[in-house]
Amino acid sequence: MFANLLKTLLGPEPKDLTPSDARLAIAALLVRVARSDNDYAAAEIEKIDRMLATRYELNAAQSVDLRKQGEELEKEAPDTVRFTRAIKDSVPYVDRVSVIEALWQIALADGERDIEEDALLRLVANLLGISDVESASVRKRIAAS
Repeated sequence: MFANLLKTLLGPEPKDLTPSDARLAIAALLVRVARSDNDYAAAEIEKIDRMLATRYELNAAQSVDLRKQGEELEKEAPDTVRFTRAIKDSVPYVDRVSVIEALWQIALADGERDIEEDALLRLVANLLGISDVESASVRKRIAAS
């Protein structure tokens, strides 16, 4: 199902993702962060569904379908470094900042800050070209709301 996208992610020369592949890659990255603490909680799943619906103007069924596709891709996807670099190459900076915001919302959705989630978010922010300071500012703002 994801053969072409995986081929793009695993290729020696990274290619820009199509808008639909970038959307799927972002959904899979949201799932990867939610799963990083080995507790893929219902609150995180619901939050991912709402975020996808809002971000991409989807109805509930469409956002659930996109999340489920993201779950499948996340299982098959390469290491986080290649995966995230493909997103960086295909998504404008301002949208990458909003991706970090979404990732922090998922990481904090269960009400706990986890070491694994923190480590993954630091790596992903760096790979997306978002500074540690900006990522921390986003995290603090989300935690306060």
